[in-house]
Amino acid sequence: IYKERWKIELFFKWIKQNLKVKTFLGTSENAVLTQLWIALCLYLLLAYLKFQANLGLSLSGILRLLQLNLFDRRSMTDLFKPPDNPQTIKSPQLLLWN
Repeated sequence: IYKERWKIELFFKWIKQNLKVKTFLGTSENAVLTQLWIALCLYLLLAYLKFQANLGLSLSGILRLLQLNLFDRRSMTDLFKPPDNPQTIKSPQLLLWN
């Protein structure tokens, strides 16, 4: 039972560290639940993306890459593909692949 509980603790630790749920934006029960549901949905979307794309990145690496390229108009396959020629990189966000 302790081993399973520890997995749950690590899951919530990851959510607090990576999805920025350290403090709640609202004080009502509905606001807290909404914020937690959104964080859980984001976690599931990231896990599904990692599973579907067979990426070698961690969930936090995928999240970081998505955050840095939030306003770029590129397909997801281009986003997670390493650049062909690292010397011609103009964007510092793409240097994360090195």
